[in-house]
Amino acid sequence: MKSKSLHINHLLEINLAMIFISTSGALGRYVQLPVPVTIASRAGLAFLFLLLYCKWKKISFRIAKKDHPILFLSGIFMGIHWLTYFYALQLSSVAIGMLSMFTYPILTALLEPLILKTPFQRIHFVLGLLVLAGIYLLAPDFETGSSNIVAVGLGVFSALAYAIRNIILKSRAAHYNGSLMMTYQTGIVGFILAPVFFIYNVDAIADQWPALLTLALFTTAIGHTLFLNCFKHFSITTVSILSSVQPVYGILIGVVFLSEIPSWTTVMGGILILSSVVIESVRSYK
Repeated sequence: MKSKSLHINHLLEINLAMIFISTSGALGRYVQLPVPVTIASRAGLAFLFLLLYCKWKKISFRIAKKDHPILFLSGIFMGIHWLTYFYALQLSSVAIGMLSMFTYPILTALLEPLILKTPFQRIHFVLGLLVLAGIYLLAPDFETGSSNIVAVGLGVFSALAYAIRNIILKSRAAHYNGSLMMTYQTGIVGFILAPVFFIYNVDAIADQWPALLTLALFTTAIGHTLFLNCFKHFSITTVSILSSVQPVYGILIGVVFLSEIPSWTTVMGGILILSSVVIESVRSYK
């Protein structure tokens, strides 16, 4: 049984991870580059930071052969998650982008029975309806072609990719250092997206370096590494409970740095989504 002080340290670690990761919302809105260029830059720079850190800490880069497909696939889903999330942010606000993406804990609960063959429980369907109600409130205009509707759709798809990535990676998290796993994942994303530098006009990238470096170092290299390390100390359900504070941090960052004041419908939609996440997380934790 973990000591109280150790448990508190782990709680602080995941909250720190969420603070770092939640900066992606404001940074995603701030960076004025094509989304694929932003993600390729983010992944490439984070890969360099993580590579240097692993070498400095003398962390072994050895990965069991049987884990190669899992790590590669998780990298693909991570790239899809980043791309769709940043497109959602460009089409809407930090609040709508982050809260719709943050349906991922409930999607995780729904997908686990399919992927991991665990028993399905009817309460999941009820909570899924609660999430849909929250998404309805998040989108202020349901007319076809509305950028907010597209943003919500992209955010939920981003959540789906993130949920799948976490599910398939959870079983291997205990075997490898979080920095090592993020090194490989950012390397995969950066390598696949490298051609975008020859497809898009990247002249504006020179003015975006401060934001890109912040996104790569703090949000990705530090934030996501801390998050993966937390997989070792908590069940996936507990991680969902604790990580539900991320949208709160993200919206606060959006308010402070981007002056984005969420509407009451956005707030209510967020409350419904987070309520479903907390209910499922607490229920499963018992």
